[in-house]
Amino acid sequence: MRKLKLQVQMTIDGFVAGPNGENDWVFISGGDEAGFQKIIDLADSSDTLLMGRKLATEGFTDYWQNVADNQPDSPQKALAQLIVNMRKIVFSHTETSIGGRNVEVENGDLATVVQELKNQPGKDILVYGGVDFVSSLISLNLIDEYFISICPVAIGSGRSIFKEKKILKLDSSIAYQNGKVLNKYLPV
Repeated sequence: MRKLKLQVQMTIDGFVAGPNGENDWVFISGGDEAGFQKIIDLADSSDTLLMGRKLATEGFTDYWQNVADNQPDSPQKALAQLIVNMRKIVFSHTETSIGGRNVEVENGDLATVVQELKNQPGKDILVYGGVDFVSSLISLNLIDEYFISICPVAIGSGRSIFKEKKILKLDSSIAYQNGKVLNKYLPV
């Protein structure tokens, strides 16, 4: 069975976005080659990317297609190519079509569809966001592995992906030179 892996950036005070969805804090500590390679490796271990409508329609797909197609010297090129080429399933209650390469829209029951995807052959399934979509996956106990990159910044208030108590077991932890720590958690 395929695993559903969440990869997300989080502040030290537990937020994945500012109160209005801001994520300018993600790059405050600068980049780290080893940390970015881990993000590429996670994407490469997957052949399907799940996301909510808001993330898909607010420029995510366009951004990565632009990097893949028009920025040959970008350090993000390898990740961009993986994202553009993988199957992307956008969950929406309102849209039936969203532009982008390899993008499908799913209007069905979230738990049922994700369970069906897990039972299909292939590599693992990755989810990046958005906040409300990820919260729904967590509340439905659909995430198999949590890859939470803790950024060395506190923002004081913002949006959390956790809406209720969730017990997780730390599987591994990697500290990077830029101060970020990637923790891999498993559900208990």
